[in-house]
Amino acid sequence: MKRQGLFVLAAAAGLAACDGFKEAMTAHVDTVAKAGSQELSVERLGQLMGRSPQIPLQRDVAKNLASLWVDYQLLGTAAAAGDSLADQKTIDDAVWAVVAQERIRKLGEQVLANVQSDTSNVSTRYANGELLAARHILVGFSNQPPQPNQQVPQAVKDSARRKAEAIRGQVTAANFQELARKNSTDAGSAANGGSLGIFPKGAMVQPFERALVALQPGQVSGLVETPFGYHIIYRPTFAEVAPQFTQAVGQRTRQVAESTYLAKLETDAKVEVKADAPLWTKAIAQDVDGHKDDDKVLATSSAGDLKASRVARWIGALPMGPQLRTQIQQAPDSVIKVFVKQLARNEVLLKQADSAKIQLDTTELANLRKSFVGAVTNMWSGLGVAPAALNDSAKSKADKERLAATRVETYLDRLTQQQAQFIEVPAPIEAALRSKYDFELNDKGLDRALERAAQVRASADSARAAGQPATAVPMPGAPGAAAPGAAPGGAAPAAPAPGAPQRP
Repeated sequence: MKRQGLFVLAAAAGLAACDGFKEAMTAHVDTVAKAGSQELSVERLGQLMGRSPQIPLQRDVAKNLASLWVDYQLLGTAAAAGDSLADQKTIDDAVWAVVAQERIRKLGEQVLANVQSDTSNVSTRYANGELLAARHILVGFSNQPPQPNQQVPQAVKDSARRKAEAIRGQVTAANFQELARKNSTDAGSAANGGSLGIFPKGAMVQPFERALVALQPGQVSGLVETPFGYHIIYRPTFAEVAPQFTQAVGQRTRQVAESTYLAKLETDAKVEVKADAPLWTKAIAQDVDGHKDDDKVLATSSAGDLKASRVARWIGALPMGPQLRTQIQQAPDSVIKVFVKQLARNEVLLKQADSAKIQLDTTELANLRKSFVGAVTNMWSGLGVAPAALNDSAKSKADKERLAATRVETYLDRLTQQQAQFIEVPAPIEAALRSKYDFELNDKGLDRALERAAQVRASADSARAAGQPATAVPMPGAPGAAAPGAAPGGAAPAAPAPGAPQRP
């Protein structure tokens, strides 16, 4: 966000300046966001959220919508200017976190190069449960993952149990995979005969693990209740999983070596997380841009102080984007401390990579830059704002900007009505757009937009209850007026985000 000074003093301001200030503030409160020459009004965001029953009327959702609107509109602004963000410095500044993670990965490969995998006595280690394997048939309580402290109605439990008992009456070790494919409500594993692969102890919820380790290889369990539903569990024989188990044991050798190395590194580097780091990290996740110059120290190490500004830069640049920010705000303090420690550790590892002269080679950098530009081009096409398409219908830059904004509005209308596929804006591209073009997000406008959305939804609900169609609301503003963001989303994580839920 390009920032102006907080105050501009003028000797001859007079009463006219006071009136202008009042008008500016009034207009600002009616605006949720700005991007280039476009504005997102309170009314527009309220209408879009209110007319979309699947969008929760929550502040964090509204903020994600507004932020997404900014990114889409800035993509349109760039397209109107014929700017594919292909400038090498722009790209390199935007993808710095991706480059940093790749350098750390290369350092890890170098450190672990001489680690020998121990795959001796694998059959005995399987029998002893060093790593576990399982297939299961799940009769779930719901199509959605369970929520903390969620109470399942007894009638739902009874119905699921009856189905599970009927299936259990047919199951044998020989037909387990076939019945899992036909009956399990865990679609991910059902397609693979109920297989959950190879996993360490502690990866599954406790009732599931207790039942699994009580089985001998080749046995099938009775019904096992977890928050997910009723499971029928099969523990494979070693012969059935020997190749996968042997590979997993070899990988585990490297994982143990890596954990040992990192633990020693943290001790030697004196990595220490401040007690108030979770509070500050959550504040940063809520407003990354507002902490870009924040000198608050969240952790210390031999690599130096990890300041809030650096944490903001990491959070803003990691590929997982809004998903990571949401998870940070919801995670317990203990998880946030681990996350901050990982960032501090990353800084130490980058220092080591510097000393070892570990960098990406020219081919790797060229491919990364090519992928960046290709992603921009694909997003333009998805939004209908590719420069060639704009050039066919508009001549001046201003006309192209208006046309691009209109097409973004059309896409957002379709998206929030679940009529278009979500277009993800990766964090590096978001960073490049926001560093190059003017934008603004106004938190005060969010509250007013939510109030308006609640009114719109209540009116629509009343109309449906009365058996009448909801009133069609025209798009506010002239052609080219800004539209808000859509259902919250984010880039796919490049690494597991903090607080990932346990598997069933």
